[in-house]
Amino acid sequence: MKHPVIVPQLTETMEEATVEKWLKAVGDRIEKKEVLYQAETDKALMDVESVDAGFVCAILVPDGTTVKVGQEIAWIADTKEEC
Repeated sequence: MKHPVIVPQLTETMEEATVEKWLKAVGDRIEKKEVLYQAETDKALMDVESVDAGFVCAILVPDGTTVKVGQEIAWIADTKEEC
């Protein structure tokens, strides 16, 4: 099964963030709570952990892209074959 990666609200006032750097690439294995990417808000640079384990199927926004809270930015599948 595929799971969307959604931009979390990391602070109370956060409305958007910039995906500074993806730490995993398409095809990579990721574990739950492993850092998937770094996001910069108006206050700090933060490591964002994956809420699902599996394989990165798609990255929908490149490094340096500003995204809204709740926006879908990637997909993770339970198995590599589901990608």
